Amino acid sequence: MNAPYDDAEAFAAALPARGALLGIDPGERTIGIALCDGGRRIASPLVGLKKGKFRDNGAVIARLCSENAVAGLVIGLPLNMDGTSGPKAQAARAFARNLAGIVDLPILLWDERLSTVAVTRAMIDADTSRRKRAEIVDKVAAAYILQGAIDRLAALRPDPAP
Repeated sequence: MNAPYDDAEAFAAALPARGALLGIDPGERTIGIALCDGGRRIASPLVGLKKGKFRDNGAVIARLCSENAVAGLVIGLPLNMDGTSGPKAQAARAFARNLAGIVDLPILLWDERLSTVAVTRAMIDADTSRRKRAEIVDKVAAAYILQGAIDRLAALRPDPAP
């Protein structure tokens, strides 16, 4: 079982050069899940999974990893605005540790402060109805979190030779 990484550099070193990543936003009622392409350029919302027993949710996540040839996971870490860990961050860390026991993939805990707020504002600006926002906010937030992580991973890669 791999311990979840807190820094992108160590996570990047544990990943193969190519392969999709799965982004996860473990919300209170819904687990938002997003997927990026094998080249790790674009994150897209995949599914909102109703939160239930971890065993069941973990099995669905493991299946999604297998079906999509996932090379690693990025899990949103909801830190407090001052950077400290509160109960939600501790729950996300526990979720990551439990998931590490199910999937044998590198896991990155990614600071997701204000991700849901940013996504909600963007959907309001796009005139998305309240009902539609409630249905998709978690999976869109997962894509937002994943995009931030893959942008950071891209910045870590050495520039290819001309």
